[in-house]
Amino acid sequence: MINRVILVGRITKDPELKTTQSNISFVNFTLAVNRQFTDQSGERQADFIQCTVWRKQADNLAQYINKGALLGVEGRIQTRTYEAENGTRYITEVVCDTIQFLENKNSNQTNNNRNDYIEQPSVSNDDSDEFYETSKQLAAEEDLPF
Repeated sequence: MINRVILVGRITKDPELKTTQSNISFVNFTLAVNRQFTDQSGERQADFIQCTVWRKQADNLAQYINKGALLGVEGRIQTRTYEAENGTRYITEVVCDTIQFLENKNSNQTNNNRNDYIEQPSVSNDDSDEFYETSKQLAAEEDLPF
């Protein structure tokens, strides 16, 4: 049997580190994953997937990640049930085996409210820049191998 999940998405709120009674740390979080297609109005939809991470990875997630950060998650789907006042409740979640931080902390803070927009670095066209002058000379040469 195979039960593997790989997701790339943005965390929907700041992670909150919790511990079990036996002092094992964990974080429950929601990952917003864009769908590949748009709806009838042209809007891109997203799925909000419940995830859980345990132990050291939970500590790292709580310490280094903020709302909106891009994460890569690998894990397995797990279902569980519990009894509540209004009946039996069913939960389906991804239990994470590995989590990859796909952005550095600084780029997440500057682009926290973006929607699939990647800001391109500015290019300097300053004529006093040594590298700019060299690249202009190379571009002008006619004996480039390509």
